[in-house]
Amino acid sequence: MALIRRSAASLAALADRASVAEVMFEQILHHQLQPRPSPGERRAWERSIPVLAHDLVQAGLGDVEVLLEHRLPLASRRADAILAGCHPVTRRPSYVVVELKQWSTADVYEDDPGLVTIEGYGHHPILHPVEQVRGYCEYLLDFLPALQDDDSVAGAAYLHNAAERAVAPLRRLPESDHGRLFTGDRKGDFLHFLGSRLAADVPGAPYADTLLASAARPSRQLLAVAADEIRRREQFVLLDQQRLAYNMVLHATEAARASDAKTVVIVSGGPGSGKSVIALSLLGELARQGRAVLHATGSRSFTQTLRQVTGRGSPRTKQLFKYFNQFTDAGRNGLEVLILDEAHRIRETSASQFTAARLRTGQPQVDELIAAARVPVFLLDHWSGAAATRPQTGRLTRTRTCVAEPASPTWSSGASSATSTKSCSPAGWSAPSCTHLIGRPASCCIPS
Repeated sequence: MALIRRSAASLAALADRASVAEVMFEQILHHQLQPRPSPGERRAWERSIPVLAHDLVQAGLGDVEVLLEHRLPLASRRADAILAGCHPVTRRPSYVVVELKQWSTADVYEDDPGLVTIEGYGHHPILHPVEQVRGYCEYLLDFLPALQDDDSVAGAAYLHNAAERAVAPLRRLPESDHGRLFTGDRKGDFLHFLGSRLAADVPGAPYADTLLASAARPSRQLLAVAADEIRRREQFVLLDQQRLAYNMVLHATEAARASDAKTVVIVSGGPGSGKSVIALSLLGELARQGRAVLHATGSRSFTQTLRQVTGRGSPRTKQLFKYFNQFTDAGRNGLEVLILDEAHRIRETSASQFTAARLRTGQPQVDELIAAARVPVFLLDHWSGAAATRPQTGRLTRTRTCVAEPASPTWSSGASSATSTKSCSPAGWSAPSCTHLIGRPASCCIPS
């Protein structure tokens, strides 16, 4: 979603007759988006966006489509601008991510080329804008498989107020097609770069449509990187019921794919029973198979720890670890498998004070998570105190799993035996099968 979508010519005309920042702020108020932009951000919009729009027109790229403040898929971050059009040579879709900075001077931070300091921030470091835009490009490639190859996306950090000599230390960071640095006194270089990526004679609207309609899921390249990283990090062996649960999830994944059906899997066990070990093993194996798989939790500290452990060799691997509330607008069955660790942390809804009005649907968070993948896998504490006292866990077990663990205070409907199964038919779905794996004592069942 972008705050504003217009052709470059239309955006330049808007900037000539009105305040672009005010129009963007009106969009924020209309959609009740949070957090609200600071006065500094609004000033940056007012000063930078008209410059970009007029530069595009000057380069003969008035038909290029501009997406302003575009939110990245399955993430909270927004790119300043994404330019959508046709590549002038390959005639294939081409996108340029632009990070706009109104800095006039900048320096590297303590001899680290990846960090910079600017006036007004004291000696506090911020990320180099080339690193920032490069990260956006790589993220789009990692989560939008519709982007055909690395060459379909390019990135530029545009310091339109800066002279080259005032930011010369920033040149120490190596550049690439996903991250180039341009300054105001070398605007010609920037215009030439744009012309090398976007055709002047082709409207960009259809290419923006393609980008916005692309289903978000991890790319095969990201999955291959993650599989290698997790495999090299694995220092555990699955034993007995851990191995059984692991094999059953793989079985359910293959069966759901073959039958074009949805299967909900629950793995439950006490603290220390190895549920998270199972989760990481599944993530690594499914990524190795090239399956569209993500891991999610409701705990910030737990997710950050997993990102640190698995992302030491390749930071891209960190992007496979999400939060439960990031699937509010995910495509239905866009993923093959969604591994939901510490599922007792699932909330009643994903809405918070920062949730846009259009996403405040009242839909239970568990419904969003089930909808996001063909095989959602819930790893749930066995009779945990947290699960027993959280009403949202009761909703999970009553309305979706369709299987009950005897004598548990949180299971209030379903079969009377842990090894029984039955079908359920939530609204909008055709009888998904539910596989329930109990980790203490271990029992398991297969959908009949």
